[in-house]
Amino acid sequence: MSAPTPAIAAVADREIPVPSPTTLLLGLGNTLFGDEGLGIWALERLLERYRLPPEVAALDGGVLGLELLAHVEGATHLLVIDAVQTGRVPGTLVRLEGGDIQAALALKLSMHQVGFQEVLAMSALRGTPPPRLVVWGMEPATLETGLDLSETVAARLDHLVEAVVDELHHWGIAPVPNRAAGSASPDLLS
Repeated sequence: MSAPTPAIAAVADREIPVPSPTTLLLGLGNTLFGDEGLGIWALERLLERYRLPPEVAALDGGVLGLELLAHVEGATHLLVIDAVQTGRVPGTLVRLEGGDIQAALALKLSMHQVGFQEVLAMSALRGTPPPRLVVWGMEPATLETGLDLSETVAARLDHLVEAVVDELHHWGIAPVPNRAAGSASPDLLS
């Protein structure tokens, strides 16, 4: 697997406009550390295969940390895709909600999780947390320096994408399959 396409490259060097959609699909991770970047890879795969309705924004949050606060506060529904270390077998899909999210984030994989934990805490302190927050992720196999996902995680990435799509359907949101796999998606905030 090569580096993510420029269409969803992180934009840490410039300010990102606050999205107007009410649902935010947020991919987190660092693609320079193997499975740690699986949230970005899964978001990219989802956007290759589906078009999102106008009320849904997709954002490559990469390792932006507190810069994500305005986006999180503007969402009524927040679905985060990320590597989640829970001690399970690598490749295991993980769904977190409520207090389970904070407990899982306490087992930090990288510095971006420290930043995202702070984003959630700051939005709670300001009284603006998203009313609905779910994290979908996968147990990583390796966090070593490298641009590729491990074989275990790469083999399960489609399962993660489908779990995210199923969650969106559960929320009453219907992503539309793209007719041509791999077609560019205009749905990513940049």
